[in-house]
Amino acid sequence: MTLVSQPYVYARRPLVEPDWTRLPGWAHVTQADWDSAQWQRVNCVRNIKQLRALMGDLLDDRFYDDLARDQAERATMSMLVPPQMLNTMVPATESAMPSAGHDFTEAFYADPVRHYMLPVFSDRRTDWPSHPHASRDSLHEHDMWVAEGLTHRYPTKVLAELLPTCPQYCGHCTRMDLVGNSTPQVAKLKFDLKPVERYAAMLEYLRATPVVRDVVVSGGDVANMPWKNLESFVDQLLDIDNIRDIRLATKALMALPQHWFADDVVEGVARVSAKARARGVSLAIHTHVNNAQSVTPSVARASGAMLEAGVRDVRNQGVLMRGVNDSTEQLLDLCFALADGASITPYYFYMCDMIPFAEHWRLSLAEAQHLQHSMMGYLPGFSTPRIVCDVPFVGKRWVHQVEEYDTVRGISYWRKNYRTSIEGDDTEALSREYVYYDPIYTLPEEGQQWWHGSVDHETVMVEATHRAATSRAAAESQLVP
Repeated sequence: MTLVSQPYVYARRPLVEPDWTRLPGWAHVTQADWDSAQWQRVNCVRNIKQLRALMGDLLDDRFYDDLARDQAERATMSMLVPPQMLNTMVPATESAMPSAGHDFTEAFYADPVRHYMLPVFSDRRTDWPSHPHASRDSLHEHDMWVAEGLTHRYPTKVLAELLPTCPQYCGHCTRMDLVGNSTPQVAKLKFDLKPVERYAAMLEYLRATPVVRDVVVSGGDVANMPWKNLESFVDQLLDIDNIRDIRLATKALMALPQHWFADDVVEGVARVSAKARARGVSLAIHTHVNNAQSVTPSVARASGAMLEAGVRDVRNQGVLMRGVNDSTEQLLDLCFALADGASITPYYFYMCDMIPFAEHWRLSLAEAQHLQHSMMGYLPGFSTPRIVCDVPFVGKRWVHQVEEYDTVRGISYWRKNYRTSIEGDDTEALSREYVYYDPIYTLPEEGQQWWHGSVDHETVMVEATHRAATSRAAAESQLVP
């Protein structure tokens, strides 16, 4: 019987760990070192000098110049890339290693993981680097703090930002106003309270607010929190009767899997998992993988260790980004690598948020709708990820839930069915239309001309840069006791 031809052809591919010794700076790194979370943390690339030392003669100077300009003029996140992530760039697992110089540099420029972890100036748009309506806290999470770092945005769930650091800094980070070190473009918001005081205030609010049943424990990344401190916080959450779902958010399951398969962490996860099961609470881990190249045996080992330790599920929440995963083939390759190779459930793909200098990554709503449609039918329903638009003041909406969509001007209109914590007295919250914007360069010529005619282009660029450096000054002063 002849098989029917399909737009996408499934083939199970075994996971492969790229050979890190192909990179000059790691030529003598042992397996024991590679499997050590401490070695991974110590050997993160934090600056151009360290990247040069690692790459030797592989990269041309033009890449470093491009990277330096981006760090000075555009980057909203400082550089921090663990060896595990760098090793998946130009992995040379299915083809020969490009020769040093021009060939490797071109391959490095084109690499999807590099594209969002080491962004360079030439990646960015020069016509509209930022959307006129971009903002540092594009989802207004800080506005919805009910305690410092605790966002009550949805009726029954909260986000607990325990810390402002990660083992890795992604260029597209939606919490770029809080997470990581300041850059020349962005002076970061700082927590005022000591960690123990912040955690106590969060727990006090949750004990006093029985409508909350679901807590996303995040940051930053919980892998950067000493395990004993994270375990203490989760243990106290488990003592609150109304809490029924706890999700630990960590990109490090992919970027620093060595942390999650370390013996002390596995033992600690087993303890809190046992308590969660005894109480009938769902404890899950949510990670953030954007391209199939990132799914390696080390990632599968970490995921397996967590599942064996007793967490209910490991799920993936990726972000749609141009140049990273903007095709049906890339998304399905990733989903199958996660599900088949690492027992990670594909869960969400978010549209990239409207933060400063992110236009080159963002896709239009129409593109996202096409990708959602094109993925249907290939995966089991429980592993078919939903592509969602995180609409400011609304929350996650499946991309086909849009109320109205002006495809010429790239303006979509959305409604919601609940109030956030700052809308208790807003009688129009459930009838108001909320707006999301497509990248301007994706619009037809008529739409692009409308934006150029409606907005002073030069003024917008100056104001966007200025807002990126100053918009949190007032908020910081308000947080001082």
